Amino acid sequence: MTVWDDLVGQERVSEVLTAAARDADALVTAAATGQPPPESSKMTHAWLFTGPPGAGRNRTARAFAAALQCVSPDRALGGVPGCGFCDGCHTALVGTHADVATVAAVGAEILVRDMRDTVRKSYTAPATGRWQIILVEDAERLNEKSANAVLKAVEEPAPRTVWLLCAPSLEDVLPTIRSRCRHLNLRTPSVDAVADMLVRREGVEPQAAAAAARATQGHVDRARRLATDPAARERRAAVLKLPLRLDEVGACLKAAQELVDAAAEDAKQLAEEMDGKETEELKAALGAAQGGRLPRGTAGVMKDLEEMQKRRRTRTQRDSLDVALTDLTGFYRDVLALQLGSRVAIANADAEDSLERLARAGSPEATLRRIEAIAACRGALDRNVAPLLAVEAMTMALRAG
Repeated sequence: MTVWDDLVGQERVSEVLTAAARDADALVTAAATGQPPPESSKMTHAWLFTGPPGAGRNRTARAFAAALQCVSPDRALGGVPGCGFCDGCHTALVGTHADVATVAAVGAEILVRDMRDTVRKSYTAPATGRWQIILVEDAERLNEKSANAVLKAVEEPAPRTVWLLCAPSLEDVLPTIRSRCRHLNLRTPSVDAVADMLVRREGVEPQAAAAAARATQGHVDRARRLATDPAARERRAAVLKLPLRLDEVGACLKAAQELVDAAAEDAKQLAEEMDGKETEELKAALGAAQGGRLPRGTAGVMKDLEEMQKRRRTRTQRDSLDVALTDLTGFYRDVLALQLGSRVAIANADAEDSLERLARAGSPEATLRRIEAIAACRGALDRNVAPLLAVEAMTMALRAG
C-alpha cells in the first residue's frame, strides 16, 4: 500500500500532495543531474495542515514527508512518489529517518528550547534523504518565543528544507507564519470511510468497525483504538454510564474522582513504558556505567529529562480526560437528538436505553446546558485548572441540568 492509503476520506488533499511530491522529486532530480529546474512547480517550502480532531492532520503530514523522501525506482518510470515500501518511505513513516525531524508538544506548550536544535537543523543540507523536513505536530501550542523562532526559519528557509505545520485551524497559527505557508484543510472523514479503513487496514469485523466509526463520529485514531483495544472499550462504557449515576452530590464527587483517577492511571502506564527506557538511554549516552554514578556535570541534563517527563505525564492525563469528555459530549448530543425527534445521527446506539431514559427525564434546554458544562470543563483544563476541581464542577452542573 502507498503512503496515500493512510489518508482516510481526504481525496482532494491526496491529489494536491501527490502533484506536489511529483514536482519536488523533479526538482531534486534536476539539481542532481545538473539540468534546469521545471519552469513551474506545485511544491513549496512550507505547508500548513488544518482540520478538526481526528481528521488526520499529523498522519497526512507524515505521509507527505514519506513521499518527499521516497527513493523507489518506479519514480523514473512515471510512478508516484510515496510507494510505502522503500527505505525512505518506511523510515519516514515510523519516525526514524535522519532527515525528518518531528516536534510535538510535551506539555501545554512547545517551548523555545524544544525548537532551538530543530531550527538549527532546518538550515543544514539533508544528510541521507532528498529533503530536510521539519514536522511540527502541534503548531497551535507554539508559545510566543518558539513561534518567532519558527517564523524566522520559514521566512528564510534553506533550499532543500520543507516545513510541515499541523494545527486545528488557521486562527491557531500566527498570521505571519500562516501567510508564508500553503494551506490545506482536511475534513472529518465519513463514518463509512473510517469503517472501511478499519476493515482493510486493521482486519476488524465489518459490524465492529461500523460501530467504532459511528461511536467516534469519524475520528480515525479513536476509532482504531476503540475497535482494537478492549481496555478502550471498557473505559468508554464506564464513561457512558456516568450520566445515570449523578443523582446526588456524593455521587457527582465520586464520579469526578473516578474520571481523574482513570486519566492518571493512563498517564502512569505511559510513564512506566517510556520514562525508564529514556532515563537509561540518556545515562548510557552520558557515559554512566551500568548501575553506576553519572559523570560530573551531567546532573542538569538529567534534571531536564525529568522535567520533560513530568510535562508529558500532565499532558497525557489531560488528553485522556479529553477523550472521556468527548464521549460525554457525544452522549448528550444523542440525548438532544432524541428529544428533538431525530434518530438518524445517533452515535451511541449501544447505549440507546440510557439515552431514551435521559431524553424522557429532561428537556432540550437542560441537555444543552449540560453540553455547555462539558465544554466549560474542557476550557478550564486548557487554562491549567486542577483536573479534579474542573471535573467536579462539571459533574455538579450535569446533575443540575
